[in-house]
Amino acid sequence: MTFGPAFHAECLKIRTLRSLPGTLLALFAATTAFSAVAGADQGTGPQADPLFSALSGVLPGQIAAITFGALAVSGEYRGGALRVTLLSMPRRGLWFAAKAAAVAGHVLLVGLVTAGAAFAAGRAGLGAAARAITAAEAARAVAGCGIYLTLMALFATGLTAVLRSGVAALSILVPFVLVVSFVVGDSAGTVADLLPDRAGQAVLRSAYDGVLGPWPGLAVTALWTAGALLAGAWCVRRRDA
Repeated sequence: MTFGPAFHAECLKIRTLRSLPGTLLALFAATTAFSAVAGADQGTGPQADPLFSALSGVLPGQIAAITFGALAVSGEYRGGALRVTLLSMPRRGLWFAAKAAAVAGHVLLVGLVTAGAAFAAGRAGLGAAARAITAAEAARAVAGCGIYLTLMALFATGLTAVLRSGVAALSILVPFVLVVSFVVGDSAGTVADLLPDRAGQAVLRSAYDGVLGPWPGLAVTALWTAGALLAGAWCVRRRDA
């Protein structure tokens, strides 16, 4: 089997498992709703970054992206599903590449739509503060938001393949992005700017005080993601199904 049919098969799996489209819907709803609330509550403070306020719903919304990436892989390890998959697609590296591509395609599409809707909702709540956001900043942040959500989903995909468990992957990643990253950020200074979530979120800001700008920050997140995917691919190829 070539990559095209393998990719199509993985896309069909995503669309036919109700939990996965539901997770993408949660990504859209949570990010948009929290951005609307945050724009109204945070956008008028003297120290507020209006661009980040308009898109700050990505902070809870990224949990849905991470969950999507983990669930897309963990389902293969339940009930021997992966053994059945490999009967029709014996090239394990090809299967994992198709799985990652299917995850990336769905999250990128939904992420870009979500980013646009969240920005519009958050900007509406900012009122006069929204005038400080330039068109170039808005375009960069919306595009970067979609890419960031995709990278975080793929990071979860790779880690789940390593751990062979969605629960294990989520038990590491969810506390990490909600708690650990902020605790380390308060105590580790600029080192925290190199963490995958904090680095990528620089693209959502108009003013950034860390060592990384918007696109270098996304590049750092991409390196973390590439490492997780390579580790996941190695585990898929070396371990028994």
